[in-house]
Amino acid sequence: MQKLIADDASYNFSDYFRLINYPDEILTYFGYKFARQKYTLPQSTRKLEQLEELVRRWEEGLLYINLTSETAKREFLIAPVLLEVARYTHANVKIEFSLNVNEQLKGVVDYYLHSQANLLVIEAKNSDLERGFIQLAVELVAFDQWTDDDFPLLYGAVSTGNVWQFGILDRQLKQVIQDFNLYRVPADLESLLRSLIGILGEGE
Repeated sequence: MQKLIADDASYNFSDYFRLINYPDEILTYFGYKFARQKYTLPQSTRKLEQLEELVRRWEEGLLYINLTSETAKREFLIAPVLLEVARYTHANVKIEFSLNVNEQLKGVVDYYLHSQANLLVIEAKNSDLERGFIQLAVELVAFDQWTDDDFPLLYGAVSTGNVWQFGILDRQLKQVIQDFNLYRVPADLESLLRSLIGILGEGE
């Protein structure tokens, strides 16, 4: 029987997006469990002074920008949200962050945010949220094995630009959780921002 992942083959993170396998199968190969559940993320209670302005700019921008390319979605839909989060949390944002653990866990992460906690964010290719989550799950596994930080939970998010979904890696249980909740932008932008800020910390 052919193995799910060839031990002697080289894989980039984007390769897992294209594999026709379920997330539990891929995670089992790496020694992790998988669960889908409704997850309660940390929530910031701070005042979001620029929320209305961000919603206005986001909605106005959609009138003039062609969003058929992946680059356009990252730059005009995802990046403005993360820039706003960084403004509140003072997070260090690294774009196209290279992560290399071994030949099966390597590649480029779209966004890596670091402050009081860590957050990986990827754009779902072809607006395929489910396959995008598989790629995110593998990136969280890679990050778990790469980082020296002692955070008990690692957080990630996959986004099509106007829909976001979170993944959480419990390092003690070696389990990746796919949160049932979906955040639709701009309708759920406030809830999304409060979750992202809550994960990364309130800043100084």
